[in-house]
Amino acid sequence: MNPLDDIRALLAEVTAEAGLLLPAPAVSLLLFLGVILLALLLHHLALVAARRTPLFQKPTVSAVLDRVRGLTRLAAVLVAAVIVLPVLEFGEVSLGYLRHGLSILLIALVGWTVIAIITLMSDLRARRYRIDVEDNLTARKFLTQIRVLQRTAVVFVGVITLAVILMTFESVQEYGAGLFASAGVVGLVLGIAARPVLANLIAGIQIAVTQPIRIEDAVVVEGEWGWIEEIASTYVVVRIWDWRRLIVPLSYFIEKPFQNWTRESGSIIGSVFWHADYRVPIAAFREKMKEVVAASAYWDGQVVALQVTEANGQTVELRGLMSARTSPRAWDLRCEVREKMIIWLQENHPQALPRIRAEVAEDRDEALPSDGQTSEPDRLRQPRDIHE
Repeated sequence: MNPLDDIRALLAEVTAEAGLLLPAPAVSLLLFLGVILLALLLHHLALVAARRTPLFQKPTVSAVLDRVRGLTRLAAVLVAAVIVLPVLEFGEVSLGYLRHGLSILLIALVGWTVIAIITLMSDLRARRYRIDVEDNLTARKFLTQIRVLQRTAVVFVGVITLAVILMTFESVQEYGAGLFASAGVVGLVLGIAARPVLANLIAGIQIAVTQPIRIEDAVVVEGEWGWIEEIASTYVVVRIWDWRRLIVPLSYFIEKPFQNWTRESGSIIGSVFWHADYRVPIAAFREKMKEVVAASAYWDGQVVALQVTEANGQTVELRGLMSARTSPRAWDLRCEVREKMIIWLQENHPQALPRIRAEVAEDRDEALPSDGQTSEPDRLRQPRDIHE
């Protein structure tokens, strides 16, 4: 005789002696709930015991145990339900609903297990790469592939699991067969409706393979400069320099142009512009700028140059070029050099600061002297410097 039959008979005797004349289905329900609670208790005790062993006290193993705790709890409940199911005295309809519910939980458990395996393998793989160092191009490359493919696989497994669960319902099976039989117009409509989701999923696979962007890439998107913070299954989060977040669909990076400042390496050349008077000592300015750049902690020792890029009626335009290992360091270097060169001009060559020249004249009605000498009003027409 099955031990569960003995437990059911004992439960019926206890309730009868207590004056509770419960029907067989009620006794079976109490037995079912008791077995489920017992499975949850055993699961909890097993976890507590496992945490006290030396193996599960390691940080990596402990993190894995925390990640699969819900999965193992569901598995324990399903095992207990399958064991107690043959001895339950329910009606055929109730047993049918119960079996259907357990089938759904079993399918969900399989899908959850596959997703957990994908996530754990991705996390263990990602631990091998660090992006908190300066030379992190290789790490960002592999980390982007891992994260994007992981999220795409999770979405794919989730959709398949949901489809299998829905196919366990007879009404859905009939509806699916009808769609398959008349897949012309309906399939076209569904394809058009699902186009944005499918486009983003396909774009995610393209980004994982071709990698136009990577995690922590410095980019300019929609006129905003920032870093790629997260690549999800359907969108990308760009962390703007002022801590705002720009949410962009994945398909954007496949269909539209954007700037990637760290595509091949983190090094970048920054530029600084000055507008100065024509009397600026360009040679001395060039030497001072090189001295300031060389003394900066942000310079990588690669590029430094000064060019005269424009000359108009008022000022000359000077452009300084300097390189740094990363775009944030390049930004700090540009600000530092710009400030120090302005101070140098103010202290050593104030005449080189931008100024506006104007001509002052007085109206006169008298004709010019016949001897050709310059009159007093004419002398007032000589150019003068008017500082801003």
